[in-house]
Amino acid sequence: MDQRELDKILWEHKKWLERPDDWSDEGVANLTAADLHGTDLHGAELFGANLFAADLQGATLQGTKLCDANLCSADLRGADLRGANLYGAVLWEADLRNADLWGSNLRGANLLDADLRGADLQGASLRNANLQGANLLGADIGQADMYEIKTDTATKIDWPMVCPETGSFVAWKKAGEYIVKLEIPEDAKRSSATTSKCRASMAKVLEIQNEDGTRANKADVRSSRGKTYKIGEIVYPDKWDNNRWNECSHGIHFFMTRQEAVEW
Repeated sequence: MDQRELDKILWEHKKWLERPDDWSDEGVANLTAADLHGTDLHGAELFGANLFAADLQGATLQGTKLCDANLCSADLRGADLRGANLYGAVLWEADLRNADLWGSNLRGANLLDADLRGADLQGASLRNANLQGANLLGADIGQADMYEIKTDTATKIDWPMVCPETGSFVAWKKAGEYIVKLEIPEDAKRSSATTSKCRASMAKVLEIQNEDGTRANKADVRSSRGKTYKIGEIVYPDKWDNNRWNECSHGIHFFMTRQEAVEW
């Protein structure tokens, strides 16, 4: 679809949204909401567009600029939004079931009560997004940036933690050129977001190893953040952040496998 045709549809949609209570006026009664069902809008400029309640089901919106767009109640089921820029977009009650949002920018977007069931959000940025009441059951949020997202008790996100939710376990951390073997105690708080990196509210230092797996001739090492890890002692972070989606926030950071720590 070329820009001229798209602009005409957007103009008619605007008039439809502004329609008076009396629809008898000729030229108004025939106006309808924007029907962009299955339309190819690849790379279109829709910055700040008002697409409230528009039909975009199955539309191709790959790489489309939708910053600050109004997509409240829009039907985006199965839409291709890979790499789309939805920074600050308003998506209240939008239907995004099975939409492909791989690598999209949803920073600061308002997804209040949005339906994202089955959506692909791999690698998407949801930083500072409002997900209160949103339904992400079955959505793939692997590697998504969900730092400081807003959630509430009505938000549904089914994403298992990488680390055990109960009990004590062994974990691994990189500290400079050394690998630290840790024990996460049973009473430690623990969390993980959408990658394999985890956090805990405390950890006991069991051993310090060289990268090749041999025991290091050291009693303690310092991490890149300046914290000392001494064999036999329990280390604590400066404070603890209960929001599991803040992956790089306060806590003792670790991996579940030694190899991941080595490669970090």
